[in-house]
Amino acid sequence: MKRATARMTTLAATFAALAVASTGIAAPPQPKPFAAGDEAAGKALANKDCIACHASRFDGDADKIYLRPERKVRTPAQLMAQVQMCNVQLGTGYFPEEEEHVAAYLNLHYYKFKP
Repeated sequence: MKRATARMTTLAATFAALAVASTGIAAPPQPKPFAAGDEAAGKALANKDCIACHASRFDGDADKIYLRPERKVRTPAQLMAQVQMCNVQLGTGYFPEEEEHVAAYLNLHYYKFKP
């Protein structure tokens, strides 16, 4: 049942991404570890599975995990590894392409790694 719900969420995010794509707004290119990632799909997944955990660890401010000066992620490969580790720890069951979506979203909004 959890996989079916995850697939439905991914499908909804994909449709949302297609709607954005049809407006002619293109996302900037991403670094190799998540170059195929879809930012809109990643945002939907992050909102569903990541925000509550991060907020609980940072006094209710989920963004602090990304904006703190001592953050651990300093390269695109580290970002991808962190997303994969969170996927395992939370048991979300993301497929590799869904991990790429989350990493692409996080990169565009917080990390700003260049291709």
